[in-house]
Amino acid sequence: MLPEHLPEPELYAAGSGEPSLRWGIVGPGWIAGEFTKALKDHTRQQVVAVTSRNAERSGAFAAEHGIAHAFGSTEALLTHPDVDVVYVATPQSEHLAIGLAAIAAGKHVLIEKPIAVSADEARQLAVAAKAAGVLVMEAMWSRYLPQTSVIRRLLADGVLGDVRAVLADHGQSIAFDPNHRLYRPDTGGGALLDLGIYPVQFSSMVFGAPQRVTAVGGMTETGVDAYSTLTLSHDNGGQSVLFSTIRARTPMAATIAGTDASIVIDRGFYTPTTFTLVGAGHFDPELCWSDPSGLTLFEGLSWEATAFARFVGEGRVESPVHTMDETVSILATIDEARAQIAEEAGRG
Repeated sequence: MLPEHLPEPELYAAGSGEPSLRWGIVGPGWIAGEFTKALKDHTRQQVVAVTSRNAERSGAFAAEHGIAHAFGSTEALLTHPDVDVVYVATPQSEHLAIGLAAIAAGKHVLIEKPIAVSADEARQLAVAAKAAGVLVMEAMWSRYLPQTSVIRRLLADGVLGDVRAVLADHGQSIAFDPNHRLYRPDTGGGALLDLGIYPVQFSSMVFGAPQRVTAVGGMTETGVDAYSTLTLSHDNGGQSVLFSTIRARTPMAATIAGTDASIVIDRGFYTPTTFTLVGAGHFDPELCWSDPSGLTLFEGLSWEATAFARFVGEGRVESPVHTMDETVSILATIDEARAQIAEEAGRG
């Protein structure tokens, strides 16, 4: 039987005791712009510096967003005394080096997903941050959205019964360009690392690490994964079926199916969206949830920034809702899937 009401979301609301930190941005691209706007409009956080290898690009970004300091080198930002936190928004191939340098400079670090291009690299970041006593966190914004807290509560309360399946997909139609970062092996390209990580982390949130990974897919002309279907087998008999591609736009929806009820998350499941709790019977009632905060699309990046500041204020070196052990485990799943797809392509 479904509950009469859905749980209230846990909100990482601004002004709930978190420190107002001073942020420096490495990599002034599109996502950094969305992140900066979200911080300015919906948090108590301050973006005070930005850097790029191209000083002109940094200056333009700073002028657009009202940022005090623009640099032409990462070192200049990392050594600046006004910067408390470094947000890394470069291609993922650069995440490890920049993350380690920021940690060595005594800065807290929020690194865009994927935090690194392999489980081993993510592990290096975790070890370094723990030794330095600073917070390192993957910018997996989905984990901090209000909807996610409601879904986690429904799972914890056993509303779904025994969870048997997770279905999720993320596909975007990215025109082929050998110079595009998603088509370049040297920048950590491919569908799985950039898009497929969302379905994989979603499965991980529900089931934990898989017992077995089975992956089929295909490669681009440039040698990165173009599409893949992952079947993850879990120790309780559950399965996850996850699809990602850079060759076509897919529904980008997700379902958690249990013996008593299912959660059906609407399009853009990893962004602020709506979901429905559906009873297991054919004519059972439904409960629909929508976000009461009013934040939409990339305004939702503000939740992870406020959560990060809260964790810093609590003296943490990792996120309690997306730990570094889990971050490493998710990348280990992707490592295995990418290896299987590459091996299959080699046999072809």
